[in-house]
Amino acid sequence: MRQKKHYEGLTDTEVLVSREQYGANVLMPRKKVPLWKQFLEKFGDPLIIVLLIAGFLSICISFWEYWGLHNEDGVAVFFEPIGIFIAIFLATAIAFFFELKADKEFSILNQVNDEEEVEVIRNGCTTTVAKKDIVVGDIVIINMGAEIPADGRLLEAISLYVDESTLNGESVPAYKSVKEEDFDKDASYATNQVLRGTKVMEGHGIFKVEAVGDNTENGKVFEAAQIDDSVKTPLSEQLDGLSALITKISYIFAGFIIFGRLIVFFHWKPIVWTLAIPTIIFFWLVIKRFNRWKWYVKTTFTIAYFCILLCSVIIFHDYLLPDKSMSGLFAHLLNTMMIAVTLIVVAVPEGLPMAVTLSLAYSMRRMMKTNNLVRKMHACETMGATTVICTDKTGTLTQNQMRVHQTQFYALDNQKLDDGLASRLLKEGIAVNSIASIDCTDANNPKVLGSPTEGALLLWLNEYKISYQELREEANVVEELPFTTERKYMAVLVNSALVEGKQILYVKGAPEIVYGLCRQTECNVAKGDIEYQLEGYQEQAMRTLGFAYQILDGKTEVFKDGRVVADNLTFQGIVAISDPVRSDVPDAVRECMKAGIDVKIVTGDTARTAKEIGRQIGLWTSNDTDKNIISGPEFAALSDEELDKRVKDLKIISRARPLDKKRLVEALQRCHEVVAVTGDGTNDAPALQAAHVGLSMGDGTAVAKEASDITIIDNSFSSISKAVMWGRSLYQNIQRFLLFQLTVNVAACFLVLAGAFMGTESPLTVTQMLWINLIMDTFAAMALASLPPSEKVMKDKPRDRNAFIINRSMGWNIIGVGGLFFVLLLALLYIFEHADIKALRDIVHLQLGEMNGLSPYELTLIFTIFVMTHFFYLFNARAFETGRSALHFKGCRGLLFIISIIFIGQIVMVELPILQKFFNIVKGGLSVEDWVIILMGSSLVLWVREAWHLLKSNRG
Repeated sequence: MRQKKHYEGLTDTEVLVSREQYGANVLMPRKKVPLWKQFLEKFGDPLIIVLLIAGFLSICISFWEYWGLHNEDGVAVFFEPIGIFIAIFLATAIAFFFELKADKEFSILNQVNDEEEVEVIRNGCTTTVAKKDIVVGDIVIINMGAEIPADGRLLEAISLYVDESTLNGESVPAYKSVKEEDFDKDASYATNQVLRGTKVMEGHGIFKVEAVGDNTENGKVFEAAQIDDSVKTPLSEQLDGLSALITKISYIFAGFIIFGRLIVFFHWKPIVWTLAIPTIIFFWLVIKRFNRWKWYVKTTFTIAYFCILLCSVIIFHDYLLPDKSMSGLFAHLLNTMMIAVTLIVVAVPEGLPMAVTLSLAYSMRRMMKTNNLVRKMHACETMGATTVICTDKTGTLTQNQMRVHQTQFYALDNQKLDDGLASRLLKEGIAVNSIASIDCTDANNPKVLGSPTEGALLLWLNEYKISYQELREEANVVEELPFTTERKYMAVLVNSALVEGKQILYVKGAPEIVYGLCRQTECNVAKGDIEYQLEGYQEQAMRTLGFAYQILDGKTEVFKDGRVVADNLTFQGIVAISDPVRSDVPDAVRECMKAGIDVKIVTGDTARTAKEIGRQIGLWTSNDTDKNIISGPEFAALSDEELDKRVKDLKIISRARPLDKKRLVEALQRCHEVVAVTGDGTNDAPALQAAHVGLSMGDGTAVAKEASDITIIDNSFSSISKAVMWGRSLYQNIQRFLLFQLTVNVAACFLVLAGAFMGTESPLTVTQMLWINLIMDTFAAMALASLPPSEKVMKDKPRDRNAFIINRSMGWNIIGVGGLFFVLLLALLYIFEHADIKALRDIVHLQLGEMNGLSPYELTLIFTIFVMTHFFYLFNARAFETGRSALHFKGCRGLLFIISIIFIGQIVMVELPILQKFFNIVKGGLSVEDWVIILMGSSLVLWVREAWHLLKSNRG
């Protein structure tokens, strides 16, 4: 930003004093809901409420048994109901803890905005500081696309328009000026005032900070920004649908369990089979929910049918078992209801939302370390489905370290800048016709602030020991035309000391555009020579700028309708600016193309420059023809139908205009592509919003960042390919959790259902099922959500964004492995019912006899075998479709920690006397021999998988 006068700004001491007096430039977040309230909200889940009610009734019955019936077990009758409450509290508390952890990860993202760099003048030098470090009294420089960091009063304003819609709701940008004659008395805010959180849509200026943080207008109406996780993506919709389907299936299992335990209770009397009718109707009402009905109608019907079912059972009891006490029926009904509800709790993957949340939180934090700042949650997932990336050139494919490579000014010696008029005109034109600055805090390593291209010109002057600041201060700006991608040039009219009594117009921009505005060329250089020089530079992928000037008297019309209309411009020459391709980009582009992702360059540069960059990164090959490249004007001339036919073949759009990128995105989306697009300017916002994933650049404008989903902090294309890898890995982690959870569900549901119809005690008690739910749902969600990404996913083709998350391979694994576990456990259940097992080795020489029920020891064996077989299957699930060994643990410290908790927790539960009583474990636990046999037998699921993996690897 060029200034009319020199500003010293605050000193370091004054900054400290101001911050002490007026505070920091941060907005205090709104008061959060207390943790105890957040924790209590976890008990609002309907299934948890039912379990709590059942647990309360169970305690009431225990009191009755203890005092009313004087049960011989004594206080032991209280252990199971207390165990239910312990299991519920434990599962809820752990889930709550990890959700808080995920929320903490997201809250970090809300603070990132305060770290954005702002251009200020301090100690007489232009520099940058974090937005949060701005203080009252600072002199702040604002350019097009910037977000204003604090409230202040303008010192300078050039064609300045500010979007204040975040404060006043007005969609039309407000004109800002320091001239009293321009003041609008009806404006929402003073014309010479700028406010925090508003955005510069056009022009630039300088202002002095008057208020920071909560004292700003924005601070007075501020509510803490929250991560938007409400966006419904195809994946979230699929998971919602899958959870609803599993819930309905679990209701069906619950209905069968209730029905099965009742008919067994009544000794399979044929008349009792009629209970199937009210049971079916009751669960049908629960599943259908009748969304069009009022809640009280639904509740009334559901309760009515539940009462009908209950009355039917009581009537059958009086009719079929007149000599039996009703207390036995109520105890059986209560136990049946708790088993049914607990099975629903186990079957419904309530850990799925937590798995997704934890995966996203983990991915977002780790992606930040790879220079990907995720601004919107859904972008993590969508990046994994990306099929096309539309990328800028400058800064993304190139290093964005602009330096003047060669100059060709026709009226001076290009090896030096002398004191002639032509040289002075050139130096002044470069200094005043620019919005860039140089931070000279480190004299040996000056840093460009603002446009890198314009900064390269200022650094070029600096190499000749020429102060651009002095040149700016000596020239008085009369009028200015900022650069836009539509006109591709910028111009400024100044009162200059170089020519007394005259004004000078300076124009800078795309050489062919600037040359077209000129009447003559210095030294009468032919147009063909200029074009030849341009072609040479462009074939080397250099950015070129043309310069022109005109000396005028005060009466000549210079600007009209946003265009230069002065008709006697002189073309001064060309500057070639080099910006080398980033060293990591060719490999990153190659990786994306191998992953089935098309890459398209959208740039304002010429076709030659764009082709050369494409060639250097491996995108443009000798096989490509004119059908693979198009210019902006040619692109605009295509109809939508013509564009749809060509869009997949296009690799490069040169001389692109802002809306070309948006139209390209929309055309690709019509062709069913999932599109990611990069952009750094305000003009890129429409395309960033239109894309499935918008990727803004770290040094881009605030407008571009707000419109984007992910900010690439280092601007590099290689960071984009890493985002794709993270997105694909995240999706696979969710698949692995589903694979494991649904396998557990198949085994548990069928085992409990079989036990109901076999007339045994439930093979898994309520407390045991709640423990299984904790370790197989909550803990498994944490373990599988924290798996690191795999580079192998970049060898796969993009997934179909609308494909069902449970693929064929997963389906067969769920049915096959879950069915195998069920058959194994069912066989053990049958054996334990028909044989007296005192030690697990007795199975070797068992003798089956009459059905004699299950002893506490046998129930403990079934419970432990169930847990340990699925424990070892967790290793298989985490290695699903990785092509690696299940025992590969590099980068999996979180997984190792969690599986250690599961393993140790199971042993402690079985062996610790106080827990044995709560979880229906046989007194004394299991012997060492039993543990060895269980571990060896259940681990076969892991060793068989490893043997198969080894066999496949050797064949490969």
